[in-house]
Amino acid sequence: MTDSAGNDQVSLLIVDDHPVVRDGLRGMFENAPGFTVLGEASNGVEALERAAVLDPDVILMDLRMPGGGGVDAIRELTRRGARAKVLVLTTYDTDSDTLPAIEAGATGYLLKDAPRDELFTAVRAAAQGRTVLSPAVATRLVSAVRAPGNEPLSAREREVLALVAKGTSNREIARELFISEATVKTHLTHLYAKLGVNDRAAAVATAYQRGILG
Repeated sequence: MTDSAGNDQVSLLIVDDHPVVRDGLRGMFENAPGFTVLGEASNGVEALERAAVLDPDVILMDLRMPGGGGVDAIRELTRRGARAKVLVLTTYDTDSDTLPAIEAGATGYLLKDAPRDELFTAVRAAAQGRTVLSPAVATRLVSAVRAPGNEPLSAREREVLALVAKGTSNREIARELFISEATVKTHLTHLYAKLGVNDRAAAVATAYQRGILG
């Protein structure tokens, strides 16, 4: 979308369970050039409904919301192949929040104490498909990569690993879990990193040693 001056407009859907936060964000973006707020949602379920109707460029997504969390909504948007890019905007920067959100398909992750200009820049970058991470989150992710084995496996990664332990091929895993082979490979890459291994055999051996399997 472009405005009367021919500049690109970024359309937004704001998702947060606090009305005051939604009002503040709406006012901030509506008073800044280059942004259009299409609507709001108070939880992840409502966000999916509004996103399907409004088709925003960027969804500003809180994570912990009664009635439907952000991570599940991000995962479902990714599954649907939604055009919108998701920029998480939350107060939480713990590993249990950041990693699942990014693995689910979030384009970026910012904390609510981010300066206004940083938020504007992040939304524009997200609209263009560029990854945006707050410094604190980026540091956590780098630490997780450099110190493998400290992060718990997700439920889906455990499913994939259990099938690997049975000697199941990537194609068979994809068929059994109703996902693509590319997604299976992505899960394997993530669980290898978390276990600190480089192949299937080592992953299975390490998982048995740590009691993840068995």
